[in-house]
Amino acid sequence: MVSDVYFPHIGGIAVHIYHLSQELRKLGHEVKVLTTNFSTRLLNGVRYLPDEKNVYRVGRAIVIRSNKSWATLCFGFHLGREVKEVLSQGFDIVHIHGSLAPTLPILVLRHSQAKNLITLHSYYRKSKGYTFFRPFLLPYFRKLDGIIGVSKAAVEATQRYFPGDYCIIPNAIDPIQFSPDIPPLPQFLNRSPRLLFVGRFEPKKGLKYLLQALPLVKEVFPNFLLLVVGTGLLGYSYKEYIKESVRENVFFCGAVNPKDIPSYYATCDLLCAPSVDCESFGIILLEAMACGKPVVASNIPGYKEVVSDGEDGFLVEPRSPQAIAEGIIKICSSEERKRSMGEAGRRKALQYSWEKIGKRVEMFYRQLIEGEGTRPSLRER
Repeated sequence: MVSDVYFPHIGGIAVHIYHLSQELRKLGHEVKVLTTNFSTRLLNGVRYLPDEKNVYRVGRAIVIRSNKSWATLCFGFHLGREVKEVLSQGFDIVHIHGSLAPTLPILVLRHSQAKNLITLHSYYRKSKGYTFFRPFLLPYFRKLDGIIGVSKAAVEATQRYFPGDYCIIPNAIDPIQFSPDIPPLPQFLNRSPRLLFVGRFEPKKGLKYLLQALPLVKEVFPNFLLLVVGTGLLGYSYKEYIKESVRENVFFCGAVNPKDIPSYYATCDLLCAPSVDCESFGIILLEAMACGKPVVASNIPGYKEVVSDGEDGFLVEPRSPQAIAEGIIKICSSEERKRSMGEAGRRKALQYSWEKIGKRVEMFYRQLIEGEGTRPSLRER
């Protein structure tokens, strides 16, 4: 497994790689992870290393602005030599995660003698990098023996620049780790209803629109509580969007160890995911649904593939505090709706277990090795 981001850097790709690796090991495979080193200032106070004995680290991480978010790149003066040494162990499969961008994905494809594939985890309407560097990247795409996207949105984003045959294998969750049976956090149970936001503090996550919706929620539910789980390079600047009238109704939990996240889902009545765009799937939606919680999520491409509007949550207009508030109020005003949506979400989430998704990825590997996979077959334009 190859990625410029992995634990202790916390995020969806790191979680995906970890659980997929664990599932493949259960199926009898040897799995290693190639990533980079992270400085303490990038870790937001949480140093989570669940699988370090199977991890190779090269270079150092640097952060750049990308896709309305932040991207991590691996930098070092001897990266090529270090990558080559890792690959010399003779892997059968090299599985890249993220996008085909500098530095580890490019270096790995340059030196790999194995079957190569990539899982695309990102959605974007336009990519300046792919627009300008397509001629340079095209030979590397042609070295791929297979391309997976976690959703239609992730596939469509890259297909605009590199047409070819892609396979969709979605994200997954652990239905035991994320379960309706997880006990809630007692210190927050004196407020109701309890809302939850989980995500990094960056523009694309849309936290400011949720905060702007809170005065409308308080008009109906004066004793509500919003738990904000996450942090980011923008720090706590989002507190500027909190009106004085609702300041006592918001609690910033900071960076939370991933193993403790299920307890926050168990504590809330619903999850709010107000991202404005650029979401390929929304793993937090599945996690909340697996815990039996309804969701209020933006009506954007990646989220529409997870949430069935009116069945397991509501899809609302992006960037609209009014729409977010209406969705929250509608769910919290009816115990029956909240219960039925939570049950529907749990049923859906069970279809995305790592046991099922891991077997699909393993089958894809076997097809590549046997020469039956979906090669990119990229066309010149």
